[in-house]
Amino acid sequence: MSTVTVEINPFWVKIVRSPIYFFLSALQGVSVTFAPLYLYWSGQGKFSGYEWFTVPLCAAVICLVPLVYFRLGHPVIKELRKHREQDVAGFSQQ
Repeated sequence: MSTVTVEINPFWVKIVRSPIYFFLSALQGVSVTFAPLYLYWSGQGKFSGYEWFTVPLCAAVICLVPLVYFRLGHPVIKELRKHREQDVAGFSQQ
């Protein structure tokens, strides 16, 4: 087992340590469950008169919320792969 230290941009550290991250975590659950359901219901006409609001909002939640996690997870995965490549290179030289 090895230990990996990951350096993250100070901007992302502020977000993760702030209450905004709690809000984003809650939106992650919504983007997976309720946003597609509301989008489906909007297509059936259940929100008559409010489709102009619900459809773009649901689409934005579905598409944009995961981007935050992708941007945050990229440095972590990059460091893990870098250390794995070093381990594989060191193992092949022995």
